[in-house]
Amino acid sequence: MSVHVSQLDNGLRIVTDHLPHVETVTAGVWVDVGSRHETARQNGLSHMLEHMAFKGTEKRSAREIAEVIENAGGYLNAYTSREHTTYYARLLKDDLALGVDVLSDILQHSIFDQGELDRERGVIIQEIGQAYDTPDDIVFDLMQGAAYPDQAIGRPILGTTELVNGFNREDLSTYMADHYKAEQMVISAAGNLDHDEFVAMVEEKFSGLEHARQTPKENIAYKGGEKKEERDLEQVNLLLGLQGVSFDDPDFYPAQMMSMILGGGMSSRLFQEVRERRGLVYSIYSFMQSFVDGGCFAIHAGTSADQVGELIPVVADEVRKMTDRVSTQEVDRARTQLKAGMLMSLESTTSRMEQLGRQMLIFGKHIPHEEILAKLDNVDAVAVMRYMDRMLNTGKLSLSAVGPVSHMEEYDKIAARF
Repeated sequence: MSVHVSQLDNGLRIVTDHLPHVETVTAGVWVDVGSRHETARQNGLSHMLEHMAFKGTEKRSAREIAEVIENAGGYLNAYTSREHTTYYARLLKDDLALGVDVLSDILQHSIFDQGELDRERGVIIQEIGQAYDTPDDIVFDLMQGAAYPDQAIGRPILGTTELVNGFNREDLSTYMADHYKAEQMVISAAGNLDHDEFVAMVEEKFSGLEHARQTPKENIAYKGGEKKEERDLEQVNLLLGLQGVSFDDPDFYPAQMMSMILGGGMSSRLFQEVRERRGLVYSIYSFMQSFVDGGCFAIHAGTSADQVGELIPVVADEVRKMTDRVSTQEVDRARTQLKAGMLMSLESTTSRMEQLGRQMLIFGKHIPHEEILAKLDNVDAVAVMRYMDRMLNTGKLSLSAVGPVSHMEEYDKIAARF
């Protein structure tokens, strides 16, 4: 087996996937903290910390951090989600030690220079403004708020302009000290590397990390409801959601298959009925967003104000049909699509690194690809229909929309269609 796992004395977990046929390696640090771990006053702090980690350390300026990686032809980046924050470097195999050094530097020795903080504050506010000006972006934040009202997981990852303007150096340093602890972190790497050599590199640079104080988080509670925003736009950007499943739910794979059949591609039911047959949209698709303790299923579409009244009943009808009619051919096609997507991702060192890190944080172990493929093979049409029935009978509809929303039916009438 090419995947190996080790743990340092301070609790830091290290997982690698050895790929001898490539010339590159991607190393990432996964931190078990995201926007769902923030208080209302801290909303957006995880994301700001991710930005500020690149803005100077005790031995490197912000420019030097960028140049030292790019001088080696590498790539350095990070992202924040609702549950995790990830920092990673993709490099040629001989430069792996450099990547580990830079990642350890930015995550343990950042100085949060006031001038850099003031500049980056402006960058993040521009990012918030860009998201707000993009209807098919902001509608997703509205959906989170509709599905999980008055909860951390329902707040936007970026925070708000008001909150971002109020964050200071002490907020950043305290948040990092509280959450960036060894037992709350995983270092994953995939590519042409030796596991034991990589562990030695990580131990040299990260052994000083303190053990973790468990990051508290509130258990999510799907509620449902609506969040609409009237704007003078050509289209209504629309999301229709229902309660989904967590990563470890027994119905996780039937749920993935259901979503693929309903709205997972050009052959899906929604695409064929709504776009190809009726011409109501340019784009329509569905997805399952899972968390460690819950999830949300949603359908995204955009249509004109005079057609949204026709679109929603058609979508609802296609959803309900899946409780009593799913063909073996549809299941086989969805299974093949999911398998192909997973297997194709294995050709990327970055995708492999992400799979390893995510699995270790969520499940505490590596899950072999063969095990995932076997679980997909065990899903049949009955399981898909049973899951759709379960979903329709669990929780309220979540609805978010941006655009000429006054042309839509009232929420209660839409919800009754599902």
